[in-house]
This record gives sequence, structure tokens and C-alpha cells, in this order.
Amino acid sequence: MNEKIALLLGATGLVGGECLKRLATEDDFDRVIVLTRTSLPETLCSPKIESHVIDFDRIGECRHLLKAATVFCALGSTLRKAGTREQFYKVDFTYVYNVAGICAEQGTEHFLVVSAMGANARSRIFYSRVKGELEEALKRLPFRSLSIFRPSLILGDRMEFRCKEEISKFASRFLAFAIPGKYRPVEAADIAKAMLKAVHAGAVGLRIYESNEIRKMAE
Repeated sequence: MNEKIALLLGATGLVGGECLKRLATEDDFDRVIVLTRTSLPETLCSPKIESHVIDFDRIGECRHLLKAATVFCALGSTLRKAGTREQFYKVDFTYVYNVAGICAEQGTEHFLVVSAMGANARSRIFYSRVKGELEEALKRLPFRSLSIFRPSLILGDRMEFRCKEEISKFASRFLAFAIPGKYRPVEAADIAKAMLKAVHAGAVGLRIYESNEIRKMAE
């Protein structure tokens, strides 16, 4: 029997960490290869997890680690963390696309990626434009299935305080009736659940999931 392998990118982030927790106990995969820029916390390690700290600028040297039928990509940054637009573009477009390209060459069937609400390659907003350009580029790769998740503001337990997120939590709790589902914040754990649900569904072709659909899938 062929070994069932999943590849996870971005495991040290909020959504990626939630994906890792679920993949560690997911019966559909025998092994989970995790590629990160910094070491995983010991609390996230398990016998099923094969973790590698790599240099994404030299991803071509890691082709042997990119052989997986299913790839979960939660790799990304923020303009604030990246520091410059150039660095943000490198992480959120170049790194993701370069990995996806190699994965496609090596037979990946299902590529799942966390994008963002409002992603549009023609947007005047830099963040949204980069996410949109990535989506368009991924669509041109020969994956059997491409699942794109477009959450609104992502909620979860973060180490750092984010004022906008706290305000959004308050709004979602007390003003939910007035906020359209597509625009309501979504929990990182729900995104991870939805990604696994998409894998289990086995749908062929392109699928795009907005926040309201993500929450519904996670129920």
C-alpha cells in the first residue's frame, strides 16, 4: 500500500498550527511533512510529524520534501510583520507559488491554500492584489483539485495583542445580526476544520470558500 503523505506549510502560524493539530491525528494520512522557517514548538511535535526548517529562498534544494498528494498551505505574513512590501510579496506570493510549482511538477493532486477575503489581482489595495495574483497563478498549475479559502479577519489565540481583532471580536459577538456572513470574522480552528472537510469531499477542480462557507463546513 502506498504511504499517504500530507505536506503542511505555515505550521507556526495561527491557521497552520490548527491544521497541524488535526493532521497529527488524521487517519487519512500516514505521515505529515511540515516545512517551516523556524522550529516548531515541542508541544506541536508528534511521531507522525516530520518537521524540517528550511530556507524558502532555496526551495529548489528541498524538492525531495515536496512530494505529497495533498498540500495544506497556510504560509503568509502581514505587511506589519514583513516590514516592507517587497518582503511581504516574497513570502505571500513568491514562496507559496514556488512551492506550488514544484508540488505540481511532482504530482500533487490537491492543493489547499489560505488566501483572504477580497483577493483580486486588479485591486488597488496592495494586500488584496498580492493575494489575487497568487490565486490567479495557482489556477494555472495542473492540480486535480485547488481549494482556496478566503477568510475575513481570522480569530484565535495569538501571542501578540491586535487592537483591530479585539474590536472585531466585540462586533461579531454583539452585532452579528447586522454583519453579512461573508464579512464576519472566522476562527482559525474553523478554517482548519474546513480544509480537512474539503479534502474528505474529494471534489475535482477549483473551489473557493468565503468566511460564511468556511463556518458552515466547520459545523
